[in-house]
Amino acid sequence: MPPRDYQQICVWAPDASTVDTLLDGNRLPLTAGDDGWWTLPRRVREGQRYAFSIDGGDPRPDPRSLLQPDGVHGPSEVFDPRAQSEGSTHPAIDLRGKVQYELHVGTFTPEGTFDAAIGHLDDLAALGVQAIEVMPVAQTPGHRNWGYDGVDLYATNADYGGPAAFIRFIEAAHARGIGVILDVVYNHLGPEGNYLAEFGPYFNPAHETPWGPAVNLDGEHAGPVR
Repeated sequence: MPPRDYQQICVWAPDASTVDTLLDGNRLPLTAGDDGWWTLPRRVREGQRYAFSIDGGDPRPDPRSLLQPDGVHGPSEVFDPRAQSEGSTHPAIDLRGKVQYELHVGTFTPEGTFDAAIGHLDDLAALGVQAIEVMPVAQTPGHRNWGYDGVDLYATNADYGGPAAFIRFIEAAHARGIGVILDVVYNHLGPEGNYLAEFGPYFNPAHETPWGPAVNLDGEHAGPVR
């Protein structure tokens, strides 16, 4: 996998004959590269909206999108996390014996956002909480969700404030000496908005899970999937 460049659009589609991106309403062809990667030979800027068309098909979100402002079916938005963080650091903590608090962003406050949750971090600190486990925040269908049927695994739920708000939440927690743990789901995806199979062999039919097809972690092309 090429190194992540947040000002460059690229996608892994090893079986595609053509890949286009719809960038701010303009259809632009991607250039085929090594190992099934396609790249747009131009830079993009933060805030631009884009989607992919595989072999002339319907527009689909970026499988590695960081922000889906219009949900799982809408276009992706260019987001550079390096431009958001203040560069604060927080030492890793040994979780053994620590007081951990499991937090669902969508139900923790009436607003259901990271920014609203920041307003209650002092309450958690006073309670003695030393680490917050945030339930899955990957983009899912609908506005409130457990998070276990996410389909954009890199994208922080836009209804919670998106990745910029998550960064603010993490740094605010760190400022209070509270660690942040993220609950993640990497062994399956939800059904609605799950377009990964259109891009390539993201699933392995040799395995099945109670939640649907298994992610291709050990079959052909498993390396890029992993």
